[in-house]
Amino acid sequence: MSKPVSWQINLQGSRVLLLNDDGINAPGLKVLKDLLQPHVGELWIVAPEKEESGTSHAISLHRPLRIREIGERCFAVDGLPADAAILALGHIMKDSTPDIVISGVNRGANLGDDVGYSGTVGAAMEAALSGLPALSLSLCRTPPAKTRWDTVEKHLVSTLNWVLSEAWPLGAVLNINFPDVDPTDIKGKRYTRLGRRKPGGEIVERTDPAGRTYYWIGSKRVLGEVFNDTDIAATDQGYISVTPLTFDLTDKEALSKVQPSMVI
Repeated sequence: MSKPVSWQINLQGSRVLLLNDDGINAPGLKVLKDLLQPHVGELWIVAPEKEESGTSHAISLHRPLRIREIGERCFAVDGLPADAAILALGHIMKDSTPDIVISGVNRGANLGDDVGYSGTVGAAMEAALSGLPALSLSLCRTPPAKTRWDTVEKHLVSTLNWVLSEAWPLGAVLNINFPDVDPTDIKGKRYTRLGRRKPGGEIVERTDPAGRTYYWIGSKRVLGEVFNDTDIAATDQGYISVTPLTFDLTDKEALSKVQPSMVI
């Protein structure tokens, strides 16, 4: 029998694995668990012991990892988000493979170039590489303003049902971002492409108590031109953005230009 090339999920009765990069005690993980529990068949959680934001798809190759059982089907891993995904799929749940993997809800947007740095996306990508349907969820936030978890609470389940009713290619990660607006100000949902929004636009230089200079990379982003069909524009306008991602980083346009002249 040939393997399926696409996936389509009904949450009702599904076995769902939750991951994140904000850590096992993150409020976004609790919100996600509480919202999904009544709608799924079985819920598992495997998350890092502490916040591991910005670790992308990195894995721990040079030290051992430990797993701590928190409760029924709930585990903390003293490693990175992708470590948690690997241990969840290859060890903790090896006899009970999830139907779908959901990473988040991240406290802070994962838009544009953020996805290359995001541990939330990295954990979901690990699941997708393992052949499983995968989503990454993030909530836009502008510190020091409050985090609008009520927007997620009102719109998450309907958004998931809307997205999961489509058939998606195997290997795709659906990157979903909720805008930084009140629940009643959500204008709708959009399928989008990634915009350009590079982290690392702020470097703070300071001196420690011993007189030594240190540097802190701030959260300021460098924006490219914001086109209307991007995730950045959608969330800025009050829409929930849904962007399909793939791990294939091949520049197909560049490759197409050199292929005709290749000598074999």
